[in-house]
Amino acid sequence: MFPSLDCTGSKASPRQTDAASQQAVTQGRKLNVRYSIVESGCPRRYLGLDVGARRIGVAVSDELGLTAQPVLTLERRGSGTANRREDLRSLGRLCRRYGVAGIVVGNPLHHSGEPSPRSAKTQAFAAELGQLTGLPIHLWDERLTTREAHEILYEAGHDRQKHRKVVDQVAATLILQSFLDEKQRHRDLGV
Repeated sequence: MFPSLDCTGSKASPRQTDAASQQAVTQGRKLNVRYSIVESGCPRRYLGLDVGARRIGVAVSDELGLTAQPVLTLERRGSGTANRREDLRSLGRLCRRYGVAGIVVGNPLHHSGEPSPRSAKTQAFAAELGQLTGLPIHLWDERLTTREAHEILYEAGHDRQKHRKVVDQVAATLILQSFLDEKQRHRDLGV
């Protein structure tokens, strides 16, 4: 049996990482968020992220929290602290623009389910984003999403050379849609 998720998504899900990591990520202060969850009537819109070393794919859910759509690919400016802060600020602006209730971040695990070296960097980035926005962060298993995104683009007739521009958006959409489907399944089961 799976735990139920409230509108803030604060309870753990089977595909989320361990509870200690999740708690560390969801703690943060609210900074420049234009609404409060109480005032907004429990919004269900989420931002989905596929965080990579060079690019961040961004997707957003509809207002009902049922479907995910690609938004953009954020080209990262480099690995320095100032560049990371600018990436975080850009994502914070997107959160405000779309009025999201939470952020779903793809967690790059090994096929075995063990954390990868990239996973630690992604979790640190997610924790900083949670502190900046004050929104709950949901780490979500992203195994094979980039591969699936490449397959979708190939089947849609896109040239492999042009995949780089949109593959991260498609991967973010797949990550977010998986999260939304799991939330819907919990609602349907009344869990």
